[in-house]
Order: sequence, then structure tokens, then C-alpha cells
Amino acid sequence: MSLDTQLIIKIELMSEKLQQNLRQLVLKKGSEKYIFRYQDGCEDTLLDAMVCQAKNSKTNFDWFDAAVLSFKLTQTLINEADKILSDSEHQAFKPFEM
Repeated sequence: MSLDTQLIIKIELMSEKLQQNLRQLVLKKGSEKYIFRYQDGCEDTLLDAMVCQAKNSKTNFDWFDAAVLSFKLTQTLINEADKILSDSEHQAFKPFEM
């Protein structure tokens, strides 16, 4: 296998790994569809992108749209935190086995 082939395979594997951690928020507004893709843990960057879109007068994405998506993002993060805490509580109270 040549070095170029190995490099391409490595890049494809890295790309697959990034796609596995990729999340998205979608807003359908009339005939338009706004898709925001972001990496897990980069929610702050996502919020910055929504602010930029809301400020951009060339799009129909407005502050209400940004508020709707940021609310959905917050709900998702709260649900994930609850799940992690719930899983931790179940693990914390498992009997010690010898």
C-alpha cells in the first residue's frame, strides 16, 4: 500500500469519526431550511453562528428563529445532563461485589 493510499484511508477514518460526533439542529421556515451542524461540545460556536445569521439582513433567519433553536439546544443539553446524572446515580448505588 502506498503512502498516498494510507494517507487517504487515514483521512477517511478521521472524517468518519468527526461525522459520528457531528450533531445538527434544523429549522424549517416556509420553503427554507436552516441546518446548523456542530461538534459535540462546541455549542458556544453554534450559538455564535446563529447570532451571525440573525444579524445578517440577507437571510430570513431572524432573532426569533435563533431563540427557538437555542431553546431546543438547551432542552437537548438538559436531557443529556439528566441522563448522565441518572446513569451515575444507578452506578453509584450498585452493591459492592467481592
